[in-house]
Amino acid sequence: MIRYLFNKIFYGFLTLFGVVTVIFFLFNILPGDPARMLMGQREDTAQLENIRKKYGFDKPVFTQYLYYLNDVSPLSFHSKDKENYTFLSEGKYTHQQLFSAGTTNVVLKYPYLRESFQKNGKSVSSVISETLPNTAVLAVFAIVIAIFFGIILGVFSALYKDTVFDRVIAVISTLGMSVPSFFSAILFAWFFGFVLHKYTNLEMTGSLYEVDNFGEGSYIQWKNLILPAVVLGIRPLVVVIQLMRNSLLEILNQDYVRTAKAKGLTMYQVVKKHALKNALNPVVTAISGWFASMLAGAVFVEYIFNWNGLGKEIVNALNTLDLPVIMGSVLVIATLFIIINILVDVIYSWLDPRIRLN
Repeated sequence: MIRYLFNKIFYGFLTLFGVVTVIFFLFNILPGDPARMLMGQREDTAQLENIRKKYGFDKPVFTQYLYYLNDVSPLSFHSKDKENYTFLSEGKYTHQQLFSAGTTNVVLKYPYLRESFQKNGKSVSSVISETLPNTAVLAVFAIVIAIFFGIILGVFSALYKDTVFDRVIAVISTLGMSVPSFFSAILFAWFFGFVLHKYTNLEMTGSLYEVDNFGEGSYIQWKNLILPAVVLGIRPLVVVIQLMRNSLLEILNQDYVRTAKAKGLTMYQVVKKHALKNALNPVVTAISGWFASMLAGAVFVEYIFNWNGLGKEIVNALNTLDLPVIMGSVLVIATLFIIINILVDVIYSWLDPRIRLN
């Protein structure tokens, strides 16, 4: 198990290296001058040159790429020359120095995702840390809804195969997968937040934290979580229903299940003790993929409900060409995908003893 985890982590780092390379060269071939993006509408030749020098924009693209790798890498090399971009500035890097070799310091640090172009020099790490928790809360609630109702409805759909109940669930599942998320979000916001507002007391838009009427502080508004979580959970819910139904039907036809029935166990006991756990493997696969996607940012859902999450932040960054925020967000998303992938493989081994991690 330990060896397997080390291998997965090693390949995860290789994947992140590929992601860093792709996003850097992809966004650096876009038209536009990053220094002018930082300056905004101000046109000052001297300041433009200073900014280019400060952020390394005056260097060749490959040199800038090495600078970026050095910034995002936990183990990095820094010059002792204050005029050099890689100078180990205390306000720039949170680090622990390992050793010094000549004019270079080797340090262990938190990845430095640079500064936002549009938020007055605010660090990308701060932007992500402020928005990612909101997306995580939304994703967790949405996936809990999908898991809870999806497994229950999937089990009943399998047990009552080809009945009216099964056909109704199939129709609802097809409808849930075919309707785009942005349309569902608009429909739910209008119907439950506007038409039925008197009865539901739900708002059309709103985030997890709201400022009180006197502007004296923020507080958590849990009711704002209901509509976006339900909308975000619709598509994974119908996937879980169908996967659970088909997987359970296949398991119920296995020899060991027939043996359990022959021993006099009720269908409830057979499903609970023998079939359910083995039928969850494809469900875990689907859930892991959907959960990672949700953490990546449910862009349309967050934007329509005005939910202050990572998805909405990415949209704003794309509209304003805030490249460091986009690049940092993609890197964080890739890291989350890798971590979730490793956790899912470990869960597989617990659910099914036949699976061996080599």
